[in-house]
Amino acid sequence: MSEQRPYNFSAGPAVLPEPVLRQVAAEMLDWHGSGMSVMEMSHRGKEFISIAEAAEADLRELLQVPPQFRILFMQGGGLGENAIVPLNLSGGGAVDVLVTGSWSRKSAAEARRYADVHIAADIGDAHRLPTDWTLRPDAAYVHLCSNETIDGIEFHELPDLSARGSHAPLVIDFSSHVLSRPVDWSRVGLAFGGAQKNIGPAGLTLVIVREDLLGRALPICPSAFNYETVAAAQSMFNTPPTFAIYVAGLVFQWIKGFEYAGLQGLAAIERHNLDKATLLYGALDASSLYENRVDPSCRSRMNVPFFLKDERLNDAFLAEARTAGLLQLKGHKSVGGMRASLYNAMPLAGVQALVNFLKDFEARHG
Repeated sequence: MSEQRPYNFSAGPAVLPEPVLRQVAAEMLDWHGSGMSVMEMSHRGKEFISIAEAAEADLRELLQVPPQFRILFMQGGGLGENAIVPLNLSGGGAVDVLVTGSWSRKSAAEARRYADVHIAADIGDAHRLPTDWTLRPDAAYVHLCSNETIDGIEFHELPDLSARGSHAPLVIDFSSHVLSRPVDWSRVGLAFGGAQKNIGPAGLTLVIVREDLLGRALPICPSAFNYETVAAAQSMFNTPPTFAIYVAGLVFQWIKGFEYAGLQGLAAIERHNLDKATLLYGALDASSLYENRVDPSCRSRMNVPFFLKDERLNDAFLAEARTAGLLQLKGHKSVGGMRASLYNAMPLAGVQALVNFLKDFEARHG
């Protein structure tokens, strides 16, 4: 049996399932007897087409994506989509953005380059989701980040815009919780996310868009970023990130076979993630040294920021954690403190190891 690898709590690029990494290594020089690495394949050859088609089919099955939605494999990451979405959907007109943290604030700033952006609500430093929104009747879409990776705030349920009097499509940035739970597609017009947190290597960006939203791109939108063009070409208008799609496909297969608590697939993943988050938040809440500042009603299951009440201990905490095999726990530079990301591939044993370390460190330094 191989030695236990360190537990990597990075917010992204992030931990991948070890069986997937081993399969990638085994197939690196020769994919299924083709004589080629996936990195060497033509994106229009039968070998890679089979990889891409299987990946798309598995993703559609896992997330129960309805047939009226198109799945696009694109590039540019979440930051790129902050521009690509308004280029495709805004018509240069009104866009409403809900600001719940660092990423949605970036989204609003980028969209202003192409559209008339209105902040429907802004939580500021509240660490909780807003209850009062101001939506405009003429908005082309409403944007929100359903999980704020830096701030640790998550929508556990997507809002029903019709109940708030809006008929605009909801656009969600689900980069850091995609495939950690189901998606209510009846409430979504478009979802996008970078792959480098729960899916695979950096470079691949998922866009899942309702078909009636295609064909609205501004004239200045680059062809490679026009959703209608990309959809018509089955994500092959330009060379897609082939290796990242291949790895993502292996991750989708891993999720489909994942078993936990008598469940399988995405249901098992969701239950596993709930148990990991409950374990870590319980330890933080019971501590007199650590604190999580997010309201319990919207705490992220994926990204758990926390702070040492005595910040003079920060360097010692990180150094000792690394020695204990617990990596990438430093918080984002914009907020400081610590952050543990509990993505799908992080095992429950890794979270238990972190909790044990938290208790031991507090016993020695608290």
